[in-house]
Amino acid sequence: MFVSGGATILHADLDAFYASVEQRDDPGLRGRPVIVGGGVVLAASYEARAYGVRTAMGGGQARRLCPRAVVVPPRMSAYSAASKAVFAVFRATTPLVEGLSIDEAFLDVDGLRRSPVDVAVRLRREVAEEIGLPITVGVARTKFLAKVASGVAKPDGLLVVPPDGELEFLRPLPVRRLWGVGRATAEKLARFGVTTVGEVADMPESTLVSLLGPGAGRHLHALARNRDPRPVRTGVRRRSMGSQRALGRRRRSPEELDAILVGIVDRLGGRLRKARRVCRTVTLRLRFEDFARATRSRTLPQATADTPRVLETARGLLAAATPMIETRGLTLIGVSLGNLHDARAVQLALPFDQAMAVDGAVDGVRERFGSAAITRGVLLGRDQGMSVPLLPD
Repeated sequence: MFVSGGATILHADLDAFYASVEQRDDPGLRGRPVIVGGGVVLAASYEARAYGVRTAMGGGQARRLCPRAVVVPPRMSAYSAASKAVFAVFRATTPLVEGLSIDEAFLDVDGLRRSPVDVAVRLRREVAEEIGLPITVGVARTKFLAKVASGVAKPDGLLVVPPDGELEFLRPLPVRRLWGVGRATAEKLARFGVTTVGEVADMPESTLVSLLGPGAGRHLHALARNRDPRPVRTGVRRRSMGSQRALGRRRRSPEELDAILVGIVDRLGGRLRKARRVCRTVTLRLRFEDFARATRSRTLPQATADTPRVLETARGLLAAATPMIETRGLTLIGVSLGNLHDARAVQLALPFDQAMAVDGAVDGVRERFGSAAITRGVLLGRDQGMSVPLLPD
């Protein structure tokens, strides 16, 4: 099992990233509750979060919770530039950087001349002084524990978990700190009197498997005991790519939902072809008004980069979920493409070059003249949501 003997893995996570960039660029916003995005909350400052405002919440609900909040429109180019500057600091610190999103990454600092704590202190100082943003860092022996430590230390903090204090730190934490435990899983465990990580660790693995299924049960049993052999890896391509759209609490017609789905799949298809990759698994992700979530997946007979083929599959999954949506209401819809492969290494039903000829011409026009240069007919006149900055695919 690959795990360093010392606490040499850093999880660095920018605090309330979009909102922090807005507060940095407008001194009048500092110390005030800030909401980025009007219709749906894209980000909230910690001052706004204190009132219960959360990401993906409807704008009306957010303003009712925090009437004093300043609502600002998103500036994606500013967030992208800030992310690039922060990652430059990461890579100047160590060559072993594994980006998770535009505002967080793992860093392996084993072998550097300074201690991991000194590296973390310097990293936080450089990001604050050079880029003007607060960043929280967790330091631990495993990636999982470093991420948990940064979550506990937020905002603008530093927390080191020494190897001889790992379980003492981990066991009292609520089960929601475990990767993969959302509201539904936490409620299921609570019905059996399990509310802390330590109580999960004390359960037999077979019991967790019977409650949650083999994958989730074994995963949580390992994490609760801090078993995480994954090293920090650089240059690893995504195993999946996805996009989602928060809908707020207004009920949407089937036609509206279909148009939103078309927009999501259209963007994903472009990303897939630009990265010269193909997918075999299409997953639909839904969140309902009661905050419960559901996923539905379908694996295709052969890999594809063809937008119409992916869209047909996603539409089938959405149609199957219609009874749930009508009963429970929908606040978020997302699609992820999994089982990704290099297009050149896979024998395709529709050859990649043919998919590139069909959809790639559209991609080329959009790249040259902007994403709005060519729009699918069903999307004309419709709000397609924000295109958020991403790490390379």
